[in-house]
Amino acid sequence: MKLTIRRYRWSDLDTILALHQICLAEVGLFPGDGVYYDDDFPRIQEIYLACGGDFLVGEVSSHVVAMGGLRPVDTTTAEICRLRVHPDFQRRGFGAAMLGALEQRAVELGFHSVTGDTTLNQEAALALYERQGWRELSRRRVGDLTVVYGEKRLVLPAVLEL
Repeated sequence: MKLTIRRYRWSDLDTILALHQICLAEVGLFPGDGVYYDDDFPRIQEIYLACGGDFLVGEVSSHVVAMGGLRPVDTTTAEICRLRVHPDFQRRGFGAAMLGALEQRAVELGFHSVTGDTTLNQEAALALYERQGWRELSRRRVGDLTVVYGEKRLVLPAVLEL
């Protein structure tokens, strides 16, 4: 099975919103729990694309099975948001592929680091971030959840001096 990663299109909206809800429910989380929300989905153009970030989807056989957003925090840092892989397609390297594509896109857009968060009960996500070289910055209790915040410094292309 091959994952093809491309930029988000408006026609993806219902599919990625459903993917978001399926993935959260799989780990016992729901929008409105104080940590997770879904009000940014109808505003992807504004929140991710128009302000210098990006939003990618991953497809297998023309079906969206993965996604992730890149939202600028400031001129040097972007936040990786909405990294999701459908439960039926997990444990195949698709999360690592999406995270890698988002990190690469951040480099292309000129960011020096990326940040993100997940919760303690999302063990696969925590392991993925650790394998990909992220470091934990802090933890915060939000309701019944412990949110883990992390970052990664990006490897920027070398600049040739003449």
